[in-house]
Amino acid sequence: MNARKIISFACKDLKYSLENGSIRDVITVTDLSMGFGERSLFKDVNLKFVPGNCYGIIGANGAGKTTFLKILSGELPYDRGTITISAHSRLATLKQDHFAFEDYRVLDTVIMGYEKLFSVMRERDALYAKEDFSEEDGIKASELEAEFAELGGWEAESQAGILLAGLGVDERNHEKLMRDVDESVKVRVLLAQALFGNPDILLLDEPTNGLDLESIAWLEEFLIEFPNIVIVVSHDRHFLNAVCTNICDIDFGHIRMYAGNYDFWYRMNKILVQQQKDEKKRREEKSRDLKDFIQRFASNASKSRQATSRKKILEKLEIDNLVPSSRRFPYVSFKPGREIGNNVLKVVNLSIPGETRPLIDGFNITVNRNDKIAFVGHEHLAKSALFSVLAGESEPSGGDIYWGQTVQTGYFPKDSSKLFDSDMTIVEWLQQYTDSDDETYIRSFLGRMLFTGDDALKPVRVLSGGERVRCMLSRLMLISANCLILDEPTNHLDLEAITALNDGLIDFSGVLLFASHDHEFVNSIANRIIEICPGGIIDRYMSFDDYMGDSQVKELRDQYYHGHVIVEI
Repeated sequence: MNARKIISFACKDLKYSLENGSIRDVITVTDLSMGFGERSLFKDVNLKFVPGNCYGIIGANGAGKTTFLKILSGELPYDRGTITISAHSRLATLKQDHFAFEDYRVLDTVIMGYEKLFSVMRERDALYAKEDFSEEDGIKASELEAEFAELGGWEAESQAGILLAGLGVDERNHEKLMRDVDESVKVRVLLAQALFGNPDILLLDEPTNGLDLESIAWLEEFLIEFPNIVIVVSHDRHFLNAVCTNICDIDFGHIRMYAGNYDFWYRMNKILVQQQKDEKKRREEKSRDLKDFIQRFASNASKSRQATSRKKILEKLEIDNLVPSSRRFPYVSFKPGREIGNNVLKVVNLSIPGETRPLIDGFNITVNRNDKIAFVGHEHLAKSALFSVLAGESEPSGGDIYWGQTVQTGYFPKDSSKLFDSDMTIVEWLQQYTDSDDETYIRSFLGRMLFTGDDALKPVRVLSGGERVRCMLSRLMLISANCLILDEPTNHLDLEAITALNDGLIDFSGVLLFASHDHEFVNSIANRIIEICPGGIIDRYMSFDDYMGDSQVKELRDQYYHGHVIVEI
């Protein structure tokens, strides 16, 4: 369902307000400070959020992105400052408690996103259900009917159904109770709830989690055309690039707003950091390079509303006021120990069992020396099982695997917890994977992944998910493999680490077999796409965006998934 139709349908009152000039700046943040105990998250924050823009909130893990959204929504108190929201503005948030609406119909749960309308509906229905309906009740019912119609009540279920359909919720689920639908459906219902009824302010914390690519694309279109304020936290760079007109960077106690999407912020920041290293030429180069970059960026914007908004913002951009982020990016670089030969990998009739049906059955593939293959699709267990077998961590039930003599593999499993079940320090843990006794050499790889000083002496058992991933990447850099097998390597990483890993794999000269939910990651790295479907295998030499837009691929996917239940894991 086209998201533009929903926006046009839902925003008739807003259009009237715009024509009469009654829309003002909706959120103003003045001298905001917030901390927990002795730790200050941010201080003296001054920001203005206005209609027609989408603001992406970025920052390192633990920087306070979710906390900032909760402060704006009123869920959390703050230490100092003021937050001013225009009178009569309606604010909607993406609820995180998936079990809060178990006793409600799916459709009703969506409509509950517009609390005033849902309250009128409940009062109206309760009144009509009375056995002793009086004249006074009739007058009240008439008033409620008028308010119900004014709030769009007659179209509410239809609009809720359109939102659910766009987010991939089958119509058969619309009348069910929330307790009777699975987790993936609940995620989509709560997102539809936040979008419902044209809120003036929309706060979304990781809205793409649990969505398939088609649903994410629909959500992107919806938000691109959304005329009010959107403030979003996401680790999905493709999503941030598609929808954001501004980026708010939470960086060492400050929140700074930048024009443009995430890619614009990232590239601009790299220019600023580089120019800071040469103070003499900084101002002259800053003006010339940034103006050139901004001009190219504005002309390449592809979405109508975002292109117009960004162009206006960029025209007003004061280059001398731009400040580079002080946040550090890890450095990821994989250098093969030897050049890979022409014979890389051949798999013949591979089979891997599953609980109810084979995960892999009769799988054949020949991998060439320049291949960077992304394994995509809904069969996540099959992808992980295949990678485990190729890495020698498990055995297939049938078939043959032939690796070339020059190939040295490096494996990144989706679940690496067993590798960290130890009391070793990070330095000791990493030393297992090298013949070098030089601790300085070991620490250099850890330093690349931002483990500095005493950080390198932490026991690996207590590391967070993101720290474990950074240790695994340090391990892969150390072993100098020329063929990497990576199963969801971006899980648990912040945007900075994802971007650094992305750049490192683009530059990697060896063979790459990988799976990832990150659209930008897959599209920018892979030159070959393989999708394991329940009914067959699709194998194409093309980019991910081309793959998703290919009509023949779509026909094959429909054929191979026909009659099979798609399960997100």
